[in-house]
Amino acid sequence: MMVTTNYPNGAALVLGGSGGIGAACALGLADDGNNVAISYRSNSEAANSVVAAMGNVDCSAHPLNVGDSSQCEQLIADVISQHGRINALVYAIGSNIGQPSVAEISKQQWAEVMQNDLAGFMNVIQPVVTHMRESGGGSLVHVSSAGLGRTPPRDALSVAPKAAIDALMKTIATEEGEHGIRANSIGVGVIEAGIFKRLEAEGVFDENWKAAVKGALPLKCFGEAEDIANAAVFFASARSKYITGQTLFVDGGYSA
Repeated sequence: MMVTTNYPNGAALVLGGSGGIGAACALGLADDGNNVAISYRSNSEAANSVVAAMGNVDCSAHPLNVGDSSQCEQLIADVISQHGRINALVYAIGSNIGQPSVAEISKQQWAEVMQNDLAGFMNVIQPVVTHMRESGGGSLVHVSSAGLGRTPPRDALSVAPKAAIDALMKTIATEEGEHGIRANSIGVGVIEAGIFKRLEAEGVFDENWKAAVKGALPLKCFGEAEDIANAAVFFASARSKYITGQTLFVDGGYSA
């Protein structure tokens, strides 16, 4: 299928597109007329369900461990071979973390989250930027955290690598604009998807916690995965063609 004028030919690559926010981003891009490739770590059933729901666009699912640089290079080559071009990248991968304080983080936890999140981002972004330079540009979107706008306690394993990635995104924006490459981030607030659902089921986010957090938010409610997808689609598309190096906080006013 030919994509709309909001996207050049090719496909968006959504890393972490098999569940939660990533799946919503993939479906939003498909609904907007872009072809889509998604990655998944191990849940092929969930990935195939997302692909089946994308409708009348070209779509594909690919296994990926972002900690393996050779797998990243092979995935990008496979997506280019199948779709012709990567016109946008949405990085929606995050580690399955707990919420220890900084003093409680073990050396192993720190090493794993930096390897999976920060090193994984570099494993993907370098070959994608090289490809976009050669193919006329594109849009890079990082699904980040509202914790970078207002610091919450016990969230270092999430915000520390995302802060480093956001700094890299701003650097990419300044370095690659001449090649038609834009780079923007989305500061994600409390969204009822993904890790939130796991921590809710474990009792970490109990009713008292949820009531207190909602009470402190200007909008008095939590967000949905589709709220993040709407921002990702905007950044991926030509609607944001004169925007780069920015972070848009989609957080119910948390960071205001």
